[in-house]
Amino acid sequence: MLLEMGVAAEEMIGDGIAALVRQNTELADAVLERDNIVDRMEQEVELHCLRLLSRKVASGSELRHITSALRVATDIERIADHAVDIAQAAKRLSVEAIYKPLVDIPHLGELAQNMLRLTLDAFVRRDRKQAPILIASDDEADALYKHMRGELKSTLESDPHAVSQAIYLLFVAYYLERICDHCTNIAERVGDA
Repeated sequence: MLLEMGVAAEEMIGDGIAALVRQNTELADAVLERDNIVDRMEQEVELHCLRLLSRKVASGSELRHITSALRVATDIERIADHAVDIAQAAKRLSVEAIYKPLVDIPHLGELAQNMLRLTLDAFVRRDRKQAPILIASDDEADALYKHMRGELKSTLESDPHAVSQAIYLLFVAYYLERICDHCTNIAERVGDA
């Protein structure tokens, strides 16, 4: 169930970025509509975990795995919420040509999608060797976000016509950085699983 949830969230990220780059409001709307699906999946994971906890006396490792799964479901749901935020920004930015080609945002989006896919795979397989590698990969996302933030700040200071767009793009960059942080949370739980 967690992998299914993760795939849905990963697709939402990709489609949110594509909607932004292509200025495609229909694709952005499709992302918004899928948020309810991920929300329902989170509820199903929670119910399943609660049933597991109520049916038998679990060992310490089973309890850790079940509680970790609950937390991972919450992280995935928040990732999907950030994908919705990106889609909403894409809709707002669709009304006029964006002042510059978008290169760094799609790159950060790819990093976020890869982190999500790899961290969930490591969590489900309980691959503790991958956890530190995945946690360290957040450094690349942080560096790219810092670079983008500086560039967008410079735009805010120098181009009054691009201020509104730069603010939305800054939010999108922030949402992607937060997605990577949620992936780091998942990676940190691999050791608890």
